[in-house]
Amino acid sequence: MQKGGQDPERAGQQSTALGHNRVLERFLAGVEKRAYRMAVLATSNPDEALDIVQDAMLKLVESYGHKSETELAPLFFCILQSRIKDWYRRSSVRNRLRSWLGRDDDEENDDGLDQLPDPAGRSPDELLEVRGGMLALEAALARLPLRQQQVFLLRAWEGLDVRQTARAMGCAEGSVKTHYSRALATLREKLGEHWS
Repeated sequence: MQKGGQDPERAGQQSTALGHNRVLERFLAGVEKRAYRMAVLATSNPDEALDIVQDAMLKLVESYGHKSETELAPLFFCILQSRIKDWYRRSSVRNRLRSWLGRDDDEENDDGLDQLPDPAGRSPDELLEVRGGMLALEAALARLPLRQQQVFLLRAWEGLDVRQTARAMGCAEGSVKTHYSRALATLREKLGEHWS
């Protein structure tokens, strides 16, 4: 132990932990909105989507907070996909019970993102055109089978490669390629004039 100071090994460990925390915070801040949008598209329920994303973030911090920055995205999206699958399992049981009991509690919710001002300062006509394209894309994505939808989002929006996507989805790389190809073909067909 150094005189009048802290053990150099312990100080180094604290510095490393602080560095990991900063990397983790930066990653989570950068991915939270996109992950939320993925979960909303998968569940069609903003409240459930928020719970899923928060649960996935908590699991990442608890179990993988020490991982390097390059490992965080594939790990996080693997956790997120697992949470989405779990939600589908639970909701299928709930839906069976609701139909058996004769209850239908579905409620239309708005996530509020469309109320934010445009940071790029585009004209209302430009915003309307962009919004129309985004609404068409979200509607088309919502109609895709879940696996195609999630593969498309991981590959196109998150920029994961085939191997990382396969790991996140828990499937073979060939399945990722097939799902992605089918999703692209369907989206091109459905979006027509919006597709660029």
